[in-house]
Amino acid sequence: MTLKQRIGAAIPYVLLVITVLPIVVGYFWLLLSSFSARTEGLLPVGGLALENWSFLREPPFGLGYPSIWRVTFNTFVVAISMTIAVVLVSSLAGYALSRLNFPGRKQFLSLTLILHAFPSVTLLIGIYFVLRALKLYNTLLGVGLVMIGFELPFGIWLMKGFFDNVSWDMERAALIDGASRLRVWGEIILPTIKPGLAALAIFAFISGWNAWLIPKTFTIGAGQQATLSVYLNNFLGETVAVQWGAVTAVGLFQLIPVAIFFIFTQDLLLSIYAGGAKGGT
Repeated sequence: MTLKQRIGAAIPYVLLVITVLPIVVGYFWLLLSSFSARTEGLLPVGGLALENWSFLREPPFGLGYPSIWRVTFNTFVVAISMTIAVVLVSSLAGYALSRLNFPGRKQFLSLTLILHAFPSVTLLIGIYFVLRALKLYNTLLGVGLVMIGFELPFGIWLMKGFFDNVSWDMERAALIDGASRLRVWGEIILPTIKPGLAALAIFAFISGWNAWLIPKTFTIGAGQQATLSVYLNNFLGETVAVQWGAVTAVGLFQLIPVAIFFIFTQDLLLSIYAGGAKGGT
């Protein structure tokens, strides 16, 4: 291999390193700052300490506020409930839209696309009155239902795309043998689109885990119904100096479950492919 060919082969790797380096440096600063009282660039000032992680033992805002573990449990409940509900409903609706021809099918698809493109912030006032009327304001159930509603249009479209790329052959054979549509969906079609289910589950979990606008709007302060994003926002006070070490520590704590969730689902996510015969009606 000539020198010119070696340089040409190395260029993609150099560009990749240049692109990824700022992200790596950012995460390194996040880790370093969480164990430092103060930093100057990438250098800690005053040595390393565990003071920023004291929120693991006691509420940083006083006895009237929930512990980090209660807030983490709230966030976990919202994220897991959102993941299960979005994956289940989206897979059922996506299968119906892909395989069945029923009145209003095209109109429903158009409506889901419009709802996905509609800015959620414009609906907050209306949703507030609905939750108050249903007595779901300042509850995890109300927050979860709103977030599921906003995530479903995207999930339905994503699942329909995966179902469209599944061959009709196995499905026809199962239907001829007397299997019901529900059994075909659960035992034949779903196993073939595991990467799509994993992708939607990751998107839904991350969306639920990191959500801030909906929990902040429909819960009161950093009370017993707070999630991690709302909890973290209370560190950014307007009248006192921000303790960036504590902020980065809580942010790193919030990042850990997402990283663990991705580690266990990355094999399915990386095996996403497009192929097969068109399955639409």
